[in-house]
Amino acid sequence: MTALALLASGCTDEGKRGADPGGSGPVSALVAGEDPAALAGRLSDEELVGQLLMPYAYGNAADKVSSGSAAANRNYAGASTPAEIVKKYHLGGLILVSSSADDPTAGTNKTTNVESPAQVAKLTTGLQQAALSLPARLPLLIGTDQEYGQVTRVRDGIVQLPAALAFGAAGDPGLTEAAWKAAGTELAAIGLNVDFAPDADVLGTQPGGVIGSRSFGSDPAKVATQVAAAVRGLQAAGVAATVKHFPGHGHTTTDSHSTLPVLSQNLTALETADLPPFTAARDAGVGLVMSGHLDVKAIDPGVPASFSGKVLTDLLRGKLGYDGVVVTDALNMAPAEQWGPGEAAVRAILAGNDVLLMPPSLSAAYKGLLDAVKSGRLPKQRVVESVTRILALKQRLGAVPKQDLGVVDGPDGKNAARTAAAAAVTLLRGKCSGALVTGPVRVTAAGADTAKGWLEEALRGAGAEVVPQGGAEVRLVGYGRGSADLSSTATVTVALDTPYVLGSAKGTLLATYSGSRASMSALADVLVGKAKAPGRTPVPLPGLPATACS
Repeated sequence: MTALALLASGCTDEGKRGADPGGSGPVSALVAGEDPAALAGRLSDEELVGQLLMPYAYGNAADKVSSGSAAANRNYAGASTPAEIVKKYHLGGLILVSSSADDPTAGTNKTTNVESPAQVAKLTTGLQQAALSLPARLPLLIGTDQEYGQVTRVRDGIVQLPAALAFGAAGDPGLTEAAWKAAGTELAAIGLNVDFAPDADVLGTQPGGVIGSRSFGSDPAKVATQVAAAVRGLQAAGVAATVKHFPGHGHTTTDSHSTLPVLSQNLTALETADLPPFTAARDAGVGLVMSGHLDVKAIDPGVPASFSGKVLTDLLRGKLGYDGVVVTDALNMAPAEQWGPGEAAVRAILAGNDVLLMPPSLSAAYKGLLDAVKSGRLPKQRVVESVTRILALKQRLGAVPKQDLGVVDGPDGKNAARTAAAAAVTLLRGKCSGALVTGPVRVTAAGADTAKGWLEEALRGAGAEVVPQGGAEVRLVGYGRGSADLSSTATVTVALDTPYVLGSAKGTLLATYSGSRASMSALADVLVGKAKAPGRTPVPLPGLPATACS
């Protein structure tokens, strides 16, 4: 039985609960019609606390890991394998992680347990079986950061959509919803039921922001439309979307992984420029909202939003009326580590979070929570409220039919990625028809070596001659790069992230807003004149038009 079948399965005959009718293992207690609040009220303190936790684990399989991974798991959680960790702490969820050199969020990921779709499917199935073997028989939320673009955990053998900013440039919410549904269908097929995406941050006007192409753009209303579409697409496939980073990381210039960014705008500016995508996500029925490690000066100065009752309880739940699950950003990020793991866990729940993501020590976080419940500092009813929301989300996910591995890397996902990428390419300066490069082509790159290889492959496929020396230079400028990475000899300069860098570039200027394979294929078609560049820039570019061709 697959992980998603385990999550969805149930039995309406009370006398048969606890045994899989097919004979392959236990089934979920969250059957149709079960009251999540009543179920939460029957759980022990240990089971309740476990539902609040969503740690990581070392190893690529549920029950068998390397000696190094076993030692790391024992240090982190006091158990050797991911399955043992699930059972020891009655876990409510687990996050799968990986890291790559070009991922700006990789610092929080201490291991890699993602290799291939088949491996992930086997791992998630084993994890669900471990959870359902416990007396409470509660399935897991198994999540990952699959934003597409820079922050993508499962990269091989699965559809790779272009980055969010590319969807913003395409400007078609129907296309966005269809693409994210296709991607969500593949995620669900490998046993992932939570995606820590889409990014709901609205970019500020400053080029130095850290979110970049992870955002859909800088217009709050347009970003809101795109976020809602992505949420609907993912959740139609049975994957809970998670909008982040509440109340908005786009107007910051520092990275919350290493320091506490400050939101200096007043409350009116926050409400008009940052909150609309979160409101739209609420209206779309989003499964989770991620609280950001952000200092919101207008509301609770000096306190990270992820630990602020004024931000999470008063603003998010009170003023915005959000009643779903709230998850912290990773608790092994610097702003959350000003407290010990146990103290941080208690503070985060008291502030209004329901799920604690990636505590730096699972054993310490669990003990801190359990001690606080037993002492009365953390009221048990407060924990029951969070667990009720968590169980309601799991029940909702279990009701959505899932497809099997045969759908992964299939035509629907590939077509969705190609269509979105092609609709995003924007010509900012240059001729509006015909080939933008002729004769031999040389591709150079700054921070985009993988994209360079994909573009060269696509150019050859489109009939161009690609050479290592001489020829017309096409310069790719990747994530986080600036004017120093431009080439004065380039015939064409292409921004793969935000297009701000193009303001000081010479020659023909293009933006793809993403370095995905599909984006490079679409770019190649534009370069050789097989396609036009229809997109528009989703951010303001002083001195450059929204597009050279209307």
